[in-house]
Amino acid sequence: MQLITSFVLAAFAAYIGAWYFGAVDGNFALLLFMATVITGVYWLAERFYFLPQRQLAAAKLEADAIQRRQELTQLGINQVDVNVSEAKQRLLMQPWWLDWTAGLFPVIIAVFVMRSFLFEPFKIPSGSMIPTLLVGDLILVNKYTYGVRLPVINLKITEGNKPARGDVMVFRYPPKPSLDYIKRVVGIPGDEVAYLNKRLTINGQVVKTDVVPEFFDETATRYFKQLEETFGETKHRILNDDERPAFVPGADDFVNRQNCRYSVEGVVCKVPEGHYFMMGDNRDNSLDSRYWGFVPDQNIVGKAFFVWMNFGSLKRIGPFN
Repeated sequence: MQLITSFVLAAFAAYIGAWYFGAVDGNFALLLFMATVITGVYWLAERFYFLPQRQLAAAKLEADAIQRRQELTQLGINQVDVNVSEAKQRLLMQPWWLDWTAGLFPVIIAVFVMRSFLFEPFKIPSGSMIPTLLVGDLILVNKYTYGVRLPVINLKITEGNKPARGDVMVFRYPPKPSLDYIKRVVGIPGDEVAYLNKRLTINGQVVKTDVVPEFFDETATRYFKQLEETFGETKHRILNDDERPAFVPGADDFVNRQNCRYSVEGVVCKVPEGHYFMMGDNRDNSLDSRYWGFVPDQNIVGKAFFVWMNFGSLKRIGPFN
């Protein structure tokens, strides 16, 4: 078992190393699932086989010691310098290969359940959601709001709520599902979304925007035009760069591209059933549905709702819209 365990641990280490150095596209959900299954098997084996075997060996050692003392007493030897407690403890001790597998199972399964069905942490890697989310924000994503999904295969097993316009959503990037993206839902199934001359229109109705003070981007060391956009009762802020053109350059040849019409003014798209149209709040610095198309329901990961840490600014901690 030591050899088998060494091989299993080496395989995990090799996968993580290859992922870290970019040799493979890592899948953390799959890695965590495999770790849960393997450590769970070891935990069951420890509980129902290995531990009882060690307990039997310790009990036999103690019984043999008692019998030996009785035999010596019959021979008139009453003072016996025999202490089996240390040897018994060593027999009951978990070997290293069980300590690194069965011993980790309670922690791993707790992380697996929490991450798969309740909340998952993410780190914001880019500025596409500025000013709502900044680079370096560590956020929490609710995994059950839109329905509980099985890990790895992402199969929905409960319905939950439908994504609504204005929600900040994490999803699997359609051109490369191994990557997670975060954007704002601006179009739901059946909507006609138009982004023309940097004005957002949904089903012919212009989305209300109000001018607010400019936003200072510390990374770019410049001010940007900032607007407050309203979806229903939800308000959030967006950025517009007047120096950037309104047209969408280099749109991909994505699935359902025939639902979109591109022009020098921007783009108009009809959202298909079971799909969503996503845009970043940093409208002129966001690779979103305007470029790569619609997000299918099966790609949804969850609803982002809380910044739990930003090591550069503790004031960032808190909920967001």
